[in-house]
Amino acid sequence: MKFLPVSFLILALATAAAFAYDPSPLQDICVATNDLNSGVFVNGKFCKDPKQATADDFLFTGFRNPGNTSNPLGSKVTPAFIDQFPGLNTLGISMARIDFAPGGLNPPHTHPRGTEVLVVVEGTLLVGFVTSNQLNNTLFTKVLYKGDVFVFPIGLIHFQLNIGNTYALAFAGLSSQNPGVITIANAVFGAKPPISADVLTKAFQVDKKVVDYLQAQFWYDNN
Repeated sequence: MKFLPVSFLILALATAAAFAYDPSPLQDICVATNDLNSGVFVNGKFCKDPKQATADDFLFTGFRNPGNTSNPLGSKVTPAFIDQFPGLNTLGISMARIDFAPGGLNPPHTHPRGTEVLVVVEGTLLVGFVTSNQLNNTLFTKVLYKGDVFVFPIGLIHFQLNIGNTYALAFAGLSSQNPGVITIANAVFGAKPPISADVLTKAFQVDKKVVDYLQAQFWYDNN
């Protein structure tokens, strides 16, 4: 498999940094640690003593291999957020690798704390985002090809679908070390405990049998 120059990935990260949402750091490094006795609590995580940091703290190897797309969605998101990559702590940025089988979908979702910029490395993706009620829920959508870059504004519902007949790969840069993910179908129909059927039948203007059916489904999480 041929990959695009690293410059495209650097562009994605640089763009995400320009939209940084997290507070700016007041120190050079603040590697996250789970050892509550060894550091200071900063921005949701404890930091290890900077003098104890090593180069390995700033290395993430989780993108080396393709994600397993053998699931109902046909896609796999491999995040490099703060929980997977401690060196990101206080830096206001993160990444994700997204693998797609033919026809694979990264379903409608939002990142409540981060803008996303997507770089297509292989394949053809149909992508889009929907604006808020204030802008009449307008859909912005494009077909992306290898080398194309698309941005999804913070908090807005968006998706990516592989419309090609071959494997597709994309990398995303996000403007938060912990952008969060809310997959719409999972949140609405897979909430635990379930949202009242009275709420959902009125909200979606459907019969209760439809709501019962949807709530009974297994809502797969590809993250």
